[in-house]
Amino acid sequence: MEFYLLVLLSPLITIAIHYVLQISRSRKKLKLPPSPPLSLPIIGHLHLLRQKPLHRSLTALAEKYGPIFFVWFGAQPTMVVSSLQVAEECFTKNDVNLANRPKTSMGEYIGYNFTSISTSSYGEHWRNLRKVGANEIFSIHRLNMLTGIRRDEVRRLLQQLSVAEGSVGGFAKVDMRSKLTELTFNIMMKMADGNRYFGDDLADNEKSKKFNYIVKSMCEKGGVTSMDDFVPIMRWTGLGGSRKKIIQVFKKMDDFLQGLVDEHREKFDGQEIKNTLIDHLISLQEQEPDYYTDQVIKGLITVLLIAGTDTLSVTIEWAMSYLVNHPDVMEKAKREIDAHIGQDHLIDEPDITKLPYLQSIISETLRLKPAAPLLAAHRAAEDCKIAGYRVPRDSMIIVNAWAIHRDPRLWDDPEAFKPERFQVAEPGKESAAHKMILPFGLGRRACPGAPLAQRVIGLTLGSLIQCFDWRRVSMEAVDMTEGKGVTMPKAVPLEAMCSARPIIGKVMQPDKIEEYKS
Repeated sequence: MEFYLLVLLSPLITIAIHYVLQISRSRKKLKLPPSPPLSLPIIGHLHLLRQKPLHRSLTALAEKYGPIFFVWFGAQPTMVVSSLQVAEECFTKNDVNLANRPKTSMGEYIGYNFTSISTSSYGEHWRNLRKVGANEIFSIHRLNMLTGIRRDEVRRLLQQLSVAEGSVGGFAKVDMRSKLTELTFNIMMKMADGNRYFGDDLADNEKSKKFNYIVKSMCEKGGVTSMDDFVPIMRWTGLGGSRKKIIQVFKKMDDFLQGLVDEHREKFDGQEIKNTLIDHLISLQEQEPDYYTDQVIKGLITVLLIAGTDTLSVTIEWAMSYLVNHPDVMEKAKREIDAHIGQDHLIDEPDITKLPYLQSIISETLRLKPAAPLLAAHRAAEDCKIAGYRVPRDSMIIVNAWAIHRDPRLWDDPEAFKPERFQVAEPGKESAAHKMILPFGLGRRACPGAPLAQRVIGLTLGSLIQCFDWRRVSMEAVDMTEGKGVTMPKAVPLEAMCSARPIIGKVMQPDKIEEYKS
């Protein structure tokens, strides 16, 4: 019986073997993308990455080797994509295959052993986390519930600027970076924990000091350039030191977050519940304790802090820098706000949709200075084909958004700040230019926090324009050089002169403040 069955199946087996061999041969025929010729032992092509920041080095290599090229980051095979067309192919035809993250020290420790939403591999766990993020953190309903937090923190910023010496009736010099950093971290922590941790009134608070140190240390450790991750000998011998520093930061951060979770759990048991993310996640933990573990809760808070704070403050600082360098653009935005909102009440989040020129300013800022110039790295689960080239399994894929946003084949005068390129004929519609920028990534691993980012940036920038006149500190243009860091901060923090407009005298009256907060 078995013999006859084998005879009957043999043609099918032969066809299957032939098909597999054909696929194997066709894959072998595909070549790797172009690559720089000199790959050194142990470090690969890392010696070519001399220009800082990293996205500029990779852009220079793309000009030599094309829109997709292959390099060795130590022992890690890496594909660098600098073309919009190739990036779209990556996250349409190969989206599932590339929906994984490289295994890095940051993912292992800060990402809670690759279990957080930003570091976990594609699969059921990631899909569950993504659902939690979409439904419980970034949904329209949830964002609307927490509108008051964002309003209150922006109002505090306006109040600080209004009492700066000389800002009423004259111009006062202000350090915008420190104020914007405080703003975004306080917004995120009030959403997560219900408390503020930054501000002059909290300078002597020990809990605030501890959190301040942890946040600073975490932001310094981000990125894809830790040599320990790509050169195994440095990791094994400890020569690089990055891994050790990440572990130290992680322990402090984990202790701090665990303290917050325990504190909220005690209040939850006593029914002293606030409208915070931690309280909401603890309520879910009560229903599904096996899934909503403390580790999952801490991982979600960490992602909110790392991905949702520095990126926002950096973007607003860049936008303000462009505006003081282009007073004509600032004046046009001011006229739009005065025409649609007026000078009797503060701009609010729903008003942003009525201000297309303000939105164009934000889009142009994200084009020229994306907070993630290199999108979060992806990893190929299996061999695949991209742009006609072979991409081996476990390759790391880096999309250079900074290069795409300045591609002269896509953009007219790509280095110039021109918000008008994003303007549309009909409100609510997207321009062709909007489809050519990738500030929040592409595909299923795109940033889920984009709606929150757009609200915070729009409300803050709109409020600063509505409530103050702005100008440069001197006749010289503001320095627009990019500094070090994964979020591409300004090398020189923004200092600008501000003068209160008439609306400040109206909205900063006690009764108006309470009206705004409600």
